Parts: sequence; structure tokens; C-alpha cells
Amino acid sequence: MEKNMNFSIDDGDAFFCHEISVNFNPLQFVLDFKSVTPRVDVRSKNGPSIRIKHNVVLMDPFHAKKTVELLSRVIADYEKQFGEIKKPKVIEKMEKNAKKKSDSKSKTFKTPTYFG
Repeated sequence: MEKNMNFSIDDGDAFFCHEISVNFNPLQFVLDFKSVTPRVDVRSKNGPSIRIKHNVVLMDPFHAKKTVELLSRVIADYEKQFGEIKKPKVIEKMEKNAKKKSDSKSKTFKTPTYFG
């Protein structure tokens, strides 16, 4: 006897990740992917704001380790095809400028702003 089965697949929304934090407890790894978007509304009297959207992925330790293996293999394949992945020059320049400013003024590092 043949039975039919229907599937419903939710592909979810596309998500650009600007930042990630990874934590763990004895049972799982917690990957918190963040998208940081500055919002400027000319009608607002409060000035600009920042919208932070989170997508959290929980994994057991075995699957977290397998994910690292897969990502390492895919990155190696990417670099074989397109060349070594390097830090963008603009980030190196920002870090160099931030270090100069912190060396000349104080020993605290000022976090870059999303508003330029």
C-alpha cells in the first residue's frame, strides 16, 4: 500500500550577519547571529537609532564540531578557487586609526559607531 506524504518547508528570511557571539553550556552551543542596522528618520526628534535583529541557533556539541569541520572545508575550497580570504583594507585602516587615537589620548579603545 502506497501512502502520500505532504511536506511544508519554511525557508525563512534572508539574514545578513554583521556580528556573532558564541557561548556554551554543558548541553549546547549557542550561536547568536546579529544584524545591526542604523535607522535615520528625518521626522524623529530623538535622532538616529540602531536596530539589532538576532537569529539564535542552538546546537549540541557534536553538531557544533561537525559544523566547524564543514565550514573549514568549504572555506578551504573557496580559497582554492578564489584566493586567500584577507581582512579588508578599510578595516585595517580603521583599526590603525583607532589605535593611533587611543595611543595619543588614552588607553581605552573607542568602539566604532554605526553612524560614521
